[in-house]
Amino acid sequence: MIKKFLYLEWKAFIRSASFGTNLAMKILMGIMALYFTVIFLGAGIGGFFLLRDEAGLDPLETVNRYLIYYFIGDLLIRLLLQKMPVMNIRPMLAMNIRRKTIVHFTIGKTFLSFFTTLHLFAFVPFIITMLVQGVEPVGVVFWTIAVFALVLFNDLLAILLNNKDNLFYAFLALVAGLAASQYYGIFNVTDYTVHFYHGFFLTQWLWIIPVVLFVVTYRFTFRFLRSELYLDAGLASKQEVASVENFTWLNRFGKLGTFLKNDIKLIKRNKRSKGTIFASIMFLFYGLLFYTGSIEAYNNTFMHMFAGIFVSGGFLFTFGQFVPSWDSAYYPLMMTQNIPYREYLRSKWFLIVVATGVSAILASFYIYFGWQIYRMILIGAIYNIGVNSHLVLLGGAFTKTPIDLASTKGAFGNNKSFNVKTMLISIPKLLVPVLLYGIGNMMAGETAALVLVGAVGVVGFLMRNWVFSQIEKIYKREKYSTLDAYKQKN
Repeated sequence: MIKKFLYLEWKAFIRSASFGTNLAMKILMGIMALYFTVIFLGAGIGGFFLLRDEAGLDPLETVNRYLIYYFIGDLLIRLLLQKMPVMNIRPMLAMNIRRKTIVHFTIGKTFLSFFTTLHLFAFVPFIITMLVQGVEPVGVVFWTIAVFALVLFNDLLAILLNNKDNLFYAFLALVAGLAASQYYGIFNVTDYTVHFYHGFFLTQWLWIIPVVLFVVTYRFTFRFLRSELYLDAGLASKQEVASVENFTWLNRFGKLGTFLKNDIKLIKRNKRSKGTIFASIMFLFYGLLFYTGSIEAYNNTFMHMFAGIFVSGGFLFTFGQFVPSWDSAYYPLMMTQNIPYREYLRSKWFLIVVATGVSAILASFYIYFGWQIYRMILIGAIYNIGVNSHLVLLGGAFTKTPIDLASTKGAFGNNKSFNVKTMLISIPKLLVPVLLYGIGNMMAGETAALVLVGAVGVVGFLMRNWVFSQIEKIYKREKYSTLDAYKQKN
């Protein structure tokens, strides 16, 4: 049966209306995966000798000291980026297929995901190097079993926390508190956790704890998902009492106001779209990694310009990337009406522009780091409004991925508002302004570079009517393929 499931997954991929886009994205994601694989391989092989020969430290003990943060970082990345594998389950429930088989296959897919297999390229070379260098082999074997049990435990924990936003935020606050207390010398959690992780190597029984933890968590996760695998339970659409909000103050904008009402209601009433607001706020603080000088590699003007685009572009990258997928549930109905594409696109663009402007104002606290820093953020906002706001709308014509807002609360749903695919699409929007800044900086200095980036943004804003006309033509040309893609549920 597992073989049959794999066959169905392959057919779903190659028969998809967006097969060409998916294939291209898979290739790009494969290149990125290869890049991270090389980095992890280098860390796994060279880390042992770097710690022993260059730093004069015990490699295994040093790794064990910081494993707590390694696993915490792994869990956070999974919660933010890793999708819960989704199958077209409803038709299978009417067939002679055991529910436990479906659940085992669903969980097993996460064990084979890139987020899990990537750890092999970090730990396996490190383990082989330890054995070659004469480290006690029995202890290494027990340590290996324990570490990979914790990796799989992290994967299961991410599944359980997938829709528990309150727990996720509490966990994030706890991690931030531990990191801050260690940074300022108040409390160092690694002084205590190092004994636990190093105990896997020193003792012949402590490794049993992670293994038991993994087995128990697997059983709990299996039972949880199996209990939700009913048409009237986890797979059912949740019914809620609707509240009426008229937003009459938007009537002055005519047809544009009608679309704006729908967008505002969509953002307020759906979990995934609400997440874009939270993500936009988090983007505001992204610049602290670059502007505080805490990371030496980020302490240069090119990276500062890169951060300037990010700080003001949170809503653009999280909400704008999914236009028109937000409306995929009723997009076919819209196309049967006399809907002017231009007004529809203008409403999305207007929301993006307003959100970008508000983000630029809220980011004014960066003046604390100097007017030069905040000036980069303002220039980044201008570029986002003039250029990137059009690019996200253009990209939406080719990113035909439906969003089922009604199923985000189910155990087999997915509420990620940011994933690897959208991140790859975002790369040109981030690199082009940095490239423009670099050209201007080499030719005439930093001020001229900022003027060049800002000027491109202003030109893009002034040309918005012509740009909308071109994007409108593309949307009309892609109309029927988009409708066909939105009919697909898997």
